[in-house]
Amino acid sequence: MSRVRLGVNIDHVATLRNARGGLHPDPVRAAELAITAGADGITAHLREDRRHIRDDDMARLQELCLRLGRPLNFEMAVTDEMVAIASRTRPHAACLVPERREERTTEGGLDIAGQHNRVAPAVAALAEAGVRVSLFIEANLEQIRAAHHTGAPVVELHTGAWCEALAEGRADEAAAIFEQLRAGARLADDLGLEVHAGHGLDFDTARAIAALPQVAELNIGHYLVGEAIFTGLEPAIRRMREAIDAGRAEHDHRHRL
Repeated sequence: MSRVRLGVNIDHVATLRNARGGLHPDPVRAAELAITAGADGITAHLREDRRHIRDDDMARLQELCLRLGRPLNFEMAVTDEMVAIASRTRPHAACLVPERREERTTEGGLDIAGQHNRVAPAVAALAEAGVRVSLFIEANLEQIRAAHHTGAPVVELHTGAWCEALAEGRADEAAAIFEQLRAGARLADDLGLEVHAGHGLDFDTARAIAALPQVAELNIGHYLVGEAIFTGLEPAIRRMREAIDAGRAEHDHRHRL
């Protein structure tokens, strides 16, 4: 069975820490627990306003991931400041995302088609520093082609609208968005891009998206941190790992028939 990697985003452990101040809960401890539970890598978003992850967190996460032999995925805005920090930190990967100070979380994909002259130099600078770049985009065919032209080797498809439509019972809309995700994953793969996906995923939606054969990695955070309140972080991650594996197994079974 081809395996879908699970990247665990630990941003909102830091959100909880920062709500009270002090040192606890420590997102680096959460990252270590996530790796113990079966995470293939750790994702963290250093935002301009430092609302959750802080600069020292990124340095400590990089040290942990190097020690444990797991990749760190640095989510970041396309700014000179963040490119400089990532170039110094040298994580395994950097995922370029849109960022607005007033948003609660990342609300959509990067407009690569409209911002090529801004994104492409960031991709080149990070690649020169040895950082593997992914672009967080909508499953829009124009955006996928534009992403390919930047030279980035990876795209991460935004699954938030699909998850929201499912949660609100808008079944027809959800089905249409899923077909867009399916078509986008196919085009990206045809162009030689590695396909990741993320945002808003829970156990059921992660299982469904893992059935798309082009998807190599899912990045999931908020839901797992929420589930950890009730079950603990390690059981939540193990259950997510099982859901993802089950989704990919369903695809492989259908393919063999």
